[in-house]
This record gives sequence, structure tokens and C-alpha cells, in this order.
Amino acid sequence: MPVLAVFVLALLLGGLGFAIHVLWLVAVVVLFFWLIGFAVGRGERAGRRGRWYRW
Repeated sequence: MPVLAVFVLALLLGGLGFAIHVLWLVAVVVLFFWLIGFAVGRGERAGRRGRWYRW
């Protein structure tokens, strides 16, 4: 029985680690696209002072 508990705990922690790794990858991709949008937005408004955000 203790072996089963350790096995289940290892599976949970391994799955959690994988999920956190995937979330980090998603965060990096979103940051990359946000930076591209930021640079493109700056290029469109090069001559005048505008807001750096689009809200």
C-alpha cells in the first residue's frame, strides 16, 4: 500500500511539473507576440506621440 501511495504521488507531481512547463512555454509565446505587436504599433505611429497600449 505505501508503494502505491508513493507511485500516485510521483504521478501527480510529474503531471504538475509537465503542466507548469507547458504554461511557461505558453507564457513565452504570448510574450513574444506581445513584443512583436508592441514594435509594429510603434512603427505605425512613428511621427506622433501616442499611447503605447491599445486599451
